[in-house]
Amino acid sequence: MAVGVIAEFNPFHNGHLYLFQKIKELFPEEPLVIILGGNFLERGEVSILNKWDKTELALTYGADLVIELPFVFATQSADYFAHGSISLLKELKVDKIVFGSETNLVSQFEELADIQLTHPEYENMVKEEMKLGKNYPTALSLVLKKLTGKTVQLPNDILALSYIREIKKQKASIKAISIQRTNDYHHFSGNEITSAESIRRLIQEGKEISSYVPKKTQEKITFPISNENYFSYLKYQIMTHWNQLEQFQTVDQDMSARIKKAILSSQSLEELIQKLKTKRYTYNRIQRMLTHILCHFTKEEAKQMCEIEYIRVLGFTNKGKTYLNQMKKQVTLPIITTYSKGNSSMLLLEQRITYCYSLAFPLEIQKQLWKEEYQKGPIQM
Repeated sequence: MAVGVIAEFNPFHNGHLYLFQKIKELFPEEPLVIILGGNFLERGEVSILNKWDKTELALTYGADLVIELPFVFATQSADYFAHGSISLLKELKVDKIVFGSETNLVSQFEELADIQLTHPEYENMVKEEMKLGKNYPTALSLVLKKLTGKTVQLPNDILALSYIREIKKQKASIKAISIQRTNDYHHFSGNEITSAESIRRLIQEGKEISSYVPKKTQEKITFPISNENYFSYLKYQIMTHWNQLEQFQTVDQDMSARIKKAILSSQSLEELIQKLKTKRYTYNRIQRMLTHILCHFTKEEAKQMCEIEYIRVLGFTNKGKTYLNQMKKQVTLPIITTYSKGNSSMLLLEQRITYCYSLAFPLEIQKQLWKEEYQKGPIQM
């Protein structure tokens, strides 16, 4: 059938290239389907490359079909992120998902996911740990250790567990396949491999990244941005919604009060996050909240858009196009290849998100991003 990968490509680097190569070795005849986080990502980060550039890079280096993961799911915690991603793979009849994990223990993830879904006290135990001041990942890990003696702590393992739990929850016919994340990549045809986070740090410091990314990725990064570029716009949103901050997705009463106190003396986004950070509120959770405020994404919108409404195609190869044509009669959601064909609140939200994303760029790039959002069709390779 097809192989699925859930990705953000922030930016596309040698590790992604290695993953693609391994998938092609294992499944040479099957199309590679990417569910792609767009301009804002799961940890609340802004994407250093826009979704069209990331799509082009993915297709250049081995992907066959690239589908957009809507902002509603792309910028939420692991469970919501997994829900949207697995829903799209299930709808497209993809029967395998390949992901990287630190421990590579798929059978253990399967066991722990069953506990999460079936143990009568699991949810209550997690809530009790959080009431004691633990953040969600820590609470999850502690409860699983109490129930099974096993634990999941590393970020990609937690995400892998979320994928497998969601596959089980949706009763999707998708086989989970893990490739261990390591810097010891033997027989890899590229150069060195390091994390996307470290590459972004090098970019912000003006240092060389050519050893860690394919050539075409480096060529695409002409105007690198980070969340810091949006601090003044975020501050404006906070100041103009002073008594309504709790309307925004993931912002609770306690954090609303903390934000109002901290914003008055913060001169940068990093300073603001450090002032807000506690054991309960992780860096990523806070960054997610602030991205939701920046983009005016409300709890009411999130409530109304809790399920995938469409399949938006960002790009394909001939193999990907053939697969998509084969699936057209089987999918229940509309397949969108141009913006005008969609009639969805979730799609309208994407337009607003593109406007927010464009704010950090020069006017000519802003105009290009606006135009591409509602006029550009899928990239074909």
